[in-house]
Amino acid sequence: MAATHVLKSEWTKIRSVASTVWTLGLAAVVTIALGMLISALSKNDFDNLDREDQLTFDPTFISFAGMSLGQLAMIVFGVLVVSNEYGTGMIRTSLAAVPQRGTFLFSKVAVAALLAFAVSIATSFAAFFAGQAMLGEHRAQLGDPGVLRAVIGGGLYMTLIAVFSMGVAAMLRGPMLSLGILMPFFFLISNILGNVSATKKVGRFLPDQAGSKIMQVKSPFDDDTPYGPWGGLGIMVAWTAAVLVGGYVLLRERDA
Repeated sequence: MAATHVLKSEWTKIRSVASTVWTLGLAAVVTIALGMLISALSKNDFDNLDREDQLTFDPTFISFAGMSLGQLAMIVFGVLVVSNEYGTGMIRTSLAAVPQRGTFLFSKVAVAALLAFAVSIATSFAAFFAGQAMLGEHRAQLGDPGVLRAVIGGGLYMTLIAVFSMGVAAMLRGPMLSLGILMPFFFLISNILGNVSATKKVGRFLPDQAGSKIMQVKSPFDDDTPYGPWGGLGIMVAWTAAVLVGGYVLLRERDA
């Protein structure tokens, strides 16, 4: 089957499954709404901050506070895109129609990634403007140094979260197993490793912690991270590429 036909087929599969579409919508709503709430609370608490915290106050990054929860929906989206066919048994039909497994997997990832990016970049800009509206006199402007990079980076971050989840789902196949590993990894293990002094230097190289650096305009005075915003995003890209390669290798070597 021609690559263009495979791409069209994958697009049809994604848009025909309501759950995948709903998860993208949920990611947008949660990210924007929670970002607005945290921004409003931060504005009210600004005068209570000490001088050092006021100097490193990052209104741009605060407006993205909702992404910590919005990425949950992106993880679910990425897992469902890949694992739905395993759950229904349609994977055998799909692989019979597209025996080139690399073409099959990466067409699926490409279509889903483009869709995720379109939603993510729109969500990132919306979260920024809504959050800044809540921050009032403490708000940042899109033309301020580093702000546009951070807003675009927010869209890239959410997209990579989804693609990373696709790679993991391609390796593990089952949605429950994939979610059972990804959820604790991003919401528990990563936070523990990143906040415990003994493991902090390791935790900062995990995909979510490294990738989130792209959304920061200001850093705390005690920040000794050995990479900058684009370096952090590069680390996240490397993680994502690694799991996609792992997913491809396992898909190629085993039966459906």
